[in-house]
Amino acid sequence: QVQLVESGGGSVETGGSTRLSCVASENIVSTYCMAWFRQYPGKEPEWVASIRPDDTPRTPNSVKDRFSISKDKAKDTVFLQMNSLKPEDSAMYYCGAGRPAKSGSCFIVWSSYNIRGQGTRVTVSS
Repeated sequence: QVQLVESGGGSVETGGSTRLSCVASENIVSTYCMAWFRQYPGKEPEWVASIRPDDTPRTPNSVKDRFSISKDKAKDTVFLQMNSLKPEDSAMYYCGAGRPAKSGSCFIVWSSYNIRGQGTRVTVSS
């Protein structure tokens, strides 16, 4: 069974940066959509970035200028670079892998990602 392990979370000051990593136990980053979601207490996971098998990244407008996703196929690793962090970015961040749509696009709902990491917490202090 494929496993995803996130790392890189922790405490960051407002305006700071951090990079999350997600390592897959098998070579799936070339064939699956890889995505990052974040979750606030009592809320559903919120999509923050995804990257297609063909390396096309996508982020929502809410974080587009601050977050970016990339991957290292040789290391089966996906990254989430987060810049200009704000207190409202404080959340649990999860990595997920899921099959792309027939069009090749990645879904932006958590339920489409059946391979999931355990999460890493990011806390942004004001």
